[in-house]
Amino acid sequence: MPPRDRTPPRAAGDRGGPKSGYHVEALAKGLRLLGLFSEQRPAMKLTDMAAAAGLPLPTAFRMAATLTAEGFLEQLPDGAYRPAPKVLTLGFSALRSLDLVQLADGPLRRLADATGQTANLGVLSGDHVLYLVRLRNNDLVTANIQVGSRLPAVRSSMGKMLLSQLDDAELERVLTEESFAGAAGPNAAASLDALRPALAEIRSRGWALQDEELAYGLRSVAAPVRDASGAAVAAVNVAVPATEVPTARLLEEIRPRVQEACAEISRLLGGR
Repeated sequence: MPPRDRTPPRAAGDRGGPKSGYHVEALAKGLRLLGLFSEQRPAMKLTDMAAAAGLPLPTAFRMAATLTAEGFLEQLPDGAYRPAPKVLTLGFSALRSLDLVQLADGPLRRLADATGQTANLGVLSGDHVLYLVRLRNNDLVTANIQVGSRLPAVRSSMGKMLLSQLDDAELERVLTEESFAGAAGPNAAASLDALRPALAEIRSRGWALQDEELAYGLRSVAAPVRDASGAAVAAVNVAVPATEVPTARLLEEIRPRVQEACAEISRLLGGR
């Protein structure tokens, strides 16, 4: 007689292949939700997610809530969900397939070559900046930062640039006391109230300076990358050793080049 099939029964909505004894159903459901999104379907309502994944609505809600709490999904004002930048940390190879990273490659390389300094591209991920591209000058003091690194937004020029685009309600939702905790440079802001005037100035002038706020001996200047709607979807900065590049030179010589690179990337994205 044929051997008995010992494969566990498949739950409703399970579209995967045969499972091993190591299959974790809750994890599989969460990954199934993440796998729903695509270029054609960048955001989805919860009911559509549940139907597409073959999950009961309460289960899909718990999965989406967990993924949102962990930073892998974000909820839009209309209630729909979309992948958050933290998804990129699941695999750095995925970064190379992103339109933003591909389009930014040429302008960033020209920026790094023209300045002789480290050029970075990042996006806001909660209260952190997620590094998507890093073209590093070997002399820079922050050698431990790499693609996929997440730094406190309140202490980085890219982070402050992107935070400056948020309104008061969004700032208070994104930033907590923990956002200002931990090691910092001597000039770091200690609270949102202390940071607000700087963010208002950044919003007005269109660029952000980080002067030994992230770490002693490090300066950087950032500008925004905008999409076709005019929204700041990313930021570019150039980081320099404070002992070698005074603030005046950073702002007078390097800042215009950063803004030119951002303008070029924005045009490639369909922005202005």
